[in-house]
Amino acid sequence: MLTVHADQTVLGYLGRALSLELSAVQLYTTQARLADSWGLAEVASKFSAEAGEELLHADRIISRMLALGVAPNASQLRPVRLGSNLQQLLQQDHAFEKELVGLYEAATNHCARTGDHDGRVFFEALLGEEQKHAIGLEQWLQQLQQSEEMTAINKVTQSGV
Repeated sequence: MLTVHADQTVLGYLGRALSLELSAVQLYTTQARLADSWGLAEVASKFSAEAGEELLHADRIISRMLALGVAPNASQLRPVRLGSNLQQLLQQDHAFEKELVGLYEAATNHCARTGDHDGRVFFEALLGEEQKHAIGLEQWLQQLQQSEEMTAINKVTQSGV
């Protein structure tokens, strides 16, 4: 039997984090298969790598929960939201990552307020990784939009309009 060594709020953050991280694994794995079916092998590879990173986050959360004396329990996976093109997929991903960032910010702040140094450090590390990921998605979206704009300009130029 495990002995609980954390406050209930921290355990709640960990449970929500595990649910979201496992949902992210499901999301990115599904998007990888979809991108592959669209013939976007490089994009599929990127999504697969993202799924792997999120799985590592879930593993760290499970380890933390066990160290605190609780059995991991992801309450519910989020339904996968897809799109009909890469831009829509990336927009879904960015919104999802922003949610993770918000959760980790709240958890970090709670731990700082309550003097839980180890919890703060744990959540800060995840927060930093998810912030980098959100920025990377934002940059990818911007590059995609710029590429689409250049394609549109080239079409107009070529048509002589």
